[in-house]
Amino acid sequence: MNKKAKNFSGKVVVVTGSSAGLGKAIALGFAKQGADIALISRNQARLEKVKKEIEALGSRAIICALDVADAQGLDQAAEEIENNLGSIDIWVNNAMVSVFSPVKAMLPEEFRRVMEVNFLGTVYGTLSAMKRMQKRNQGVILQIGSVLAYRGIPLQSAYCASKHAVQGFHDSMRAELIHEASKVRVSMIQLPGLNTTQFDWIKSRMPKRMRPVPPVFQPEVAVEAVLWAAKHECRELNVTFTSSLIIFGNKFLPGFGDWYLAKTNYQGQQDKELEDPHRPQGLWESVDGDFGSHGRFDQEAYDHSWYLWVQTRLRPRWVILILFILIFLLLAFLPHL
Repeated sequence: MNKKAKNFSGKVVVVTGSSAGLGKAIALGFAKQGADIALISRNQARLEKVKKEIEALGSRAIICALDVADAQGLDQAAEEIENNLGSIDIWVNNAMVSVFSPVKAMLPEEFRRVMEVNFLGTVYGTLSAMKRMQKRNQGVILQIGSVLAYRGIPLQSAYCASKHAVQGFHDSMRAELIHEASKVRVSMIQLPGLNTTQFDWIKSRMPKRMRPVPPVFQPEVAVEAVLWAAKHECRELNVTFTSSLIIFGNKFLPGFGDWYLAKTNYQGQQDKELEDPHRPQGLWESVDGDFGSHGRFDQEAYDHSWYLWVQTRLRPRWVILILFILIFLLLAFLPHL
């Protein structure tokens, strides 16, 4: 095993939502670098397969088949993980569900369910990790966020609300840890649209198959960001330039964002193919099937982010900020030149 592969040797990493999609990619990414992995997801069968893949890489793995909306179950899982693998070093809150639907068609119980998994699941996971990490005054908690934590878009009101909530929770908790001079670190990774399998099982009321908003990136790009954040002090990490541009632009031109998204995002989030209204949907129960990490958008998905490379390779950070501002100003004034 090379030097890079030993970055997390001996570490115990918990990943929620790790039976498919980004969660599976994150778990395998840590395992390739020597970590032992605790896999949490609702789907027992897929967890068993991921466990075998991790063990084939030479790492230990334990599975906990449960719903992250179950606070007591999640805390019991954390206890089991520490009893079997050792002290938890890194906890990644990744589990998510969503509903693609106009607000007027959403049901109250659907909003509640998305918040229970995406927001409260993150809170419950964080509390379980913090209870153990604070005793040792060390550890890393990573929140898998999204550019939608700052900019809501049409058809994903529940998901956007949940990520906004995680963002507020993250800020509050981080300030408290600073106040306590704690060595427990928390970071939030703001993701772009990813080529994962979620679009094959997310609940949808739209006539055509749902898709990520372009530009689309492979899950391994997000994994690179997660691994970097696990090793370095990082309040937030925007994985792509587009994500930072959207967040930055929304601070100054939110009304333009409303208008632009209203004009483009209904079509931009739907493929040409018709949706199957009878397909299984994973809002309430896990969908059976051997879902991998990659979705059906391999041909258009980017396998790297130059913006992530700049952030994680070049220091100091103010150089990156100046570069970002110059590019933003160039884009803003170019039409007038």
